[in-house]
Amino acid sequence: MTLIKHLQAPDEFTGFYLIKELEVKQTNTTPAKDFMDIVLCDASGQVSAKMWDVSAADKETFFPMTLVKVQGLVQLYRERLQVKIGKIRKALPEDGVQITDFIRSAPISPADLIHTINGVLASIANPTIRSIVSFCVAKVGDKLDHYPAAKTHHHAYFAGLAYHIVRMLELGEFVCKQRPFLNADLIKAGIILHDIAKPEEMIAQLGIVSDYSVQGKLLGHISMASNWITEAALHLGLDLQSDLVIGLQHIVLSHHNLPEWGSPVLPQLPEAVALHYIDSMDAKLQMVEDTLLVTPESDSWTPMIRGLENKAMYRLKL
Repeated sequence: MTLIKHLQAPDEFTGFYLIKELEVKQTNTTPAKDFMDIVLCDASGQVSAKMWDVSAADKETFFPMTLVKVQGLVQLYRERLQVKIGKIRKALPEDGVQITDFIRSAPISPADLIHTINGVLASIANPTIRSIVSFCVAKVGDKLDHYPAAKTHHHAYFAGLAYHIVRMLELGEFVCKQRPFLNADLIKAGIILHDIAKPEEMIAQLGIVSDYSVQGKLLGHISMASNWITEAALHLGLDLQSDLVIGLQHIVLSHHNLPEWGSPVLPQLPEAVALHYIDSMDAKLQMVEDTLLVTPESDSWTPMIRGLENKAMYRLKL
């Protein structure tokens, strides 16, 4: 079986894959014909695929989160790999494949990630900040064990959100040691809370996002997390006008930095500035790492990375 990360044009291949995304579209020909725009994935990565001349039976057979056996041809389209599907069928029990074998996961076990997050939460010295963070984490519940951090951009896999938080906590610990004027409790709280509402923003199964929830579409995770802080403050009987409550809300609300990046306000606390750059560094380096992992080692250039202004990465030959 050929892993997706090993596909190269003009390879012909056969293998088992998971349909991550699927949309029925129509060609521009006359008469128009149905085709399927598909994203196939396995534990090594994902690839765009096209299935032409789709029948009515095909539209009743293939859906997202379906394991399939595919025979196809790898092509280059606009400098990106794309699969032309020749034959496809659903995986059968006798094939001996399990859906979990095709899911990409964080490189650290969810149990260890949650243990680390809980340990940092417990280390927050200010009891009020610790109580607010605990309240918000409890609202997410066990979804934090397995939810991705995003649909596509970064940490878009099983337990990706927890992995993102832990990597940011490591960066945050370093920054606080280097810049002791920063309030470490606020940095820890901001890191844990900044994306804490992502599991309520997205609808996901096994780390794969199929859609955004109604709340996600109408409110978004940033405002939802700020609302949770308000909810926690009311639950704890805190003054909503206190610097502590407003400060936590500001750190969360400003972590995307600019309005065009979805930030309601600009960072105007030292800890808010720090959180934005910690978040940005981890997310962007993960985009690079993820792209390198799924780019064949024989290729000097990676595909363009959307989250990095569509820049490609070059492998130095040292």
